[in-house]
Amino acid sequence: MVMHQTLTEQYIEREEKYNAHNYHPLPVMLEKGAGVYVWDVEGKKYFDFLSGYSAVNHGHCHPRVVAALTEQAQKLTLTSRAFHSRLLGEYAEFITQYFGYDKVLPMNTGVEAVETALKLARKWGYTKKGIAENKAVVIVCGENFHGRTINVISFSTDESAKAGFGPFTPGYEIIPYNDVTALALALKNEHVCGFLVEPIQGEAGVMVPDDGYLKTCFEMCKAANVLFIADEIQTGLARTGKMLACDHEDVKPDILVLGKALSGGTLPVSAVLCNDDIMLNIKPGQHGSTYGGNPLACAIAITALQILKDEHLCENAEEMGTYFRQQLAELNSPFIKIIRGKGLLNAIVIEHEDKEAAWNLCIEMMHNGLIAKPTHGDKIRFAPPLLIGKTEIDECVAIIAKSMAVLQS
Repeated sequence: MVMHQTLTEQYIEREEKYNAHNYHPLPVMLEKGAGVYVWDVEGKKYFDFLSGYSAVNHGHCHPRVVAALTEQAQKLTLTSRAFHSRLLGEYAEFITQYFGYDKVLPMNTGVEAVETALKLARKWGYTKKGIAENKAVVIVCGENFHGRTINVISFSTDESAKAGFGPFTPGYEIIPYNDVTALALALKNEHVCGFLVEPIQGEAGVMVPDDGYLKTCFEMCKAANVLFIADEIQTGLARTGKMLACDHEDVKPDILVLGKALSGGTLPVSAVLCNDDIMLNIKPGQHGSTYGGNPLACAIAITALQILKDEHLCENAEEMGTYFRQQLAELNSPFIKIIRGKGLLNAIVIEHEDKEAAWNLCIEMMHNGLIAKPTHGDKIRFAPPLLIGKTEIDECVAIIAKSMAVLQS
């Protein structure tokens, strides 16, 4: 008897044959998206509860973002920075005024923006703080996720990200996250130029620090003449119920790193913002990117940022996030050990004797019409597009509740 493959199986088989095996995705083959939904190649509809790791805050294929992309794509997409392009100045003015900084340095991917911020911090340390050449140190936090370049994984504590990729880049001190005592000790080093931190650690399982942690760290850095660098690639742009997660504690980072949703989920766009005292230490030829600040990216980013305010996505993320956590708590599931998050960046920790329980639950939720992904084994992130409403939240919680049956022994 000949077994016929489904379309999903055919496409997965082709991908496995020709594509690198550097991800372990759910066995779903997506083809279309709109708002909070995606559809697979078989036509089945799902709630998207990962949102491209918070790159799709605006919802899939937001019509205004798509219109900006389409219009600009027919005019001019790329010049390189060898020439001026009209939209770069417009975008630079827009985003710097939007966040209240003197300058922006546009890049593409999130990790490129992190690398840019680190270079800015080191350059400032040597030029302004007077740190001896090649002695600069950046303080980072354990369980961080800032990307996967050789430099960035050099200060990762995730062994799976590091194994087999050494030797690693020096110049970093790793301290525990959410530990101001450890930061105070590390700041005694006169060679420290920056403290790089995620306001909420997303990849670690949505680790939300104690109230006041960011404010205290910021003030400690100021006192030590050290730059406070916030990686808001995942937590920024309305995801946590404020435009930036740092806004919850009225902290304005010395260096702000943005990415993901800056393009409304269409193409890689990232940015590093800071004031002239930091930014202007880098001179022509010392840093750059062929695609950074391209006209297509500029047009899309302006539109994406405007939509966040026009559609009140901060407010909706705050309201719907609170409601979602309340509804999860009311399930009283013996398998949900912890519920945590801010806005619509949330996670649950699964308590089960089976180490594959979180994965199995995600597979069951997929079968029932909701896609999410485990992280670090027992944690599942829930981060839908920010335009989700109460009716959809209720449907999704019902799917999660139904899917929990797969964990019954």
